[in-house]
Amino acid sequence: MKLRERVGLNVRNLRNSRGLSQEQLALAAEVDRSYISEIELAKNSASIDVLERIADALGVDPKELFNERG
Repeated sequence: MKLRERVGLNVRNLRNSRGLSQEQLALAAEVDRSYISEIELAKNSASIDVLERIADALGVDPKELFNERG
């Protein structure tokens, strides 16, 4: 799995586990909802700054976005 795919999957799983919609996460991370969708689908890669805001909005350490989950 490519890193972009792993990050997207982790963002989606963490978002879902917290009961957040893409819209709610986007609002909290100060990005557009479509950008969250593109990240989750691995169609776009986010900057370090955006990943930090997403991690903050999810209440996780940014490294959690890169972890392999099994």
